Amino acid sequence: MAHPLVPQILDLATPVAEELGLEVVGVIFHTNQRPPVLRVDIRNPHQDTGLDDCERMSRALEATLDAAEVIPDTYVLEVSSPGISRQLTTDREFVSFKGFPVIVSTSPAYEGQQEWTGQLIRRDETTVYLNQKGRAIAIPRIQITKVWLDEHR
Repeated sequence: MAHPLVPQILDLATPVAEELGLEVVGVIFHTNQRPPVLRVDIRNPHQDTGLDDCERMSRALEATLDAAEVIPDTYVLEVSSPGISRQLTTDREFVSFKGFPVIVSTSPAYEGQQEWTGQLIRRDETTVYLNQKGRAIAIPRIQITKVWLDEHR
C-alpha cells in the first residue's frame, strides 16, 4: 500500500518535472528506513534520462517540498531514472520498443492465458499486437493489466 503522503508529493512533483521537461513515473516513500527515503523516479521523454536530469529535478523538488512542508521530519530524497527494464505505458515507448521482447499480463485471462510473451509489433487504440514465433497475437487492451520489457530474452 502506498504511503498516504504519496498523492500529495505527486501533486507537487509533477509540475516541477514538467517545468524541467521531465515526467514523474513513480513515487515511493520508504518510511521503514531511518531516516525515511523518498524515491522519485523520473523520465526524460525527449532523450535518455541522464544524471543531470536527476540532479536538476532533485534540486527543484527539494526546494518545493521544503516550502510546502508536507514531510514533517528529516528524510532523504532520491531522484532516479527507472532505467530500461520497466513497464511500457506511453505511445512513444510502444513505438520505441517495437520488435523488443515483452511480457503482457491480462485480467481476466485472454484465450486461457494470463501472461503472454513475444516481440512487440505495435499498439493501437484497442489492441496490443505481439509476434509469437512468427504468429501474430492480438490482445484486447481492455484486458491488459501490464506490458513490460522481457529482460531474459
